[in-house]
Amino acid sequence: MLETATAGGRLVVFSGPSGSGKDTVLPIVLAGDPSLRKSVSFTTRTPRMGEVDGVDYFFLTPKEFLDKLAAGQVLEYAEYGDHYYGTPKDAVDAALSRGENVVLKIEVQGAARIRALYPDAITIFLLPPSMEILEQRLRARDTDSEYEIATRLSIAREELRRQNEYRHHVVNDDAHAAAARVLKILHDAR
Repeated sequence: MLETATAGGRLVVFSGPSGSGKDTVLPIVLAGDPSLRKSVSFTTRTPRMGEVDGVDYFFLTPKEFLDKLAAGQVLEYAEYGDHYYGTPKDAVDAALSRGENVVLKIEVQGAARIRALYPDAITIFLLPPSMEILEQRLRARDTDSEYEIATRLSIAREELRRQNEYRHHVVNDDAHAAAARVLKILHDAR
């Protein structure tokens, strides 16, 4: 269990390229450490099959997102492909002030801003075993067009070049093993 170093909670940044398995590994991590609370991000992309507004993401129109950004309600944000993703500022601040440990599943662009704002954040980068496996995972989703897959692979290559901006790296060769490695990182951060 992750203990807080101060009266406030700890911030955990969890990033990795699309297809690295963040949405598979993170629920296992959350189940393994009840002190963690996942922040629900804003996005302007269309919900995937089974995703629930307010649980998986807050699905917004581009105008709604830009209005929240202009009003200072977005802690960090990134433009990924043709969509915006961002972290609701008020929800994170409130959780941290209550002493909760908050996990931000965010893009590399947004993580750079969080590291500047919260230099003590625990930063974890999830890697695929290889680019070939990453591409196989993206194709297996059967949710993206060839253009979207090519865009995601191009972005993934850039994100992988920036992995050294993170303190911790975990290869997702098996979701449960990767989650166990993440939980050990969080345990050791006490």
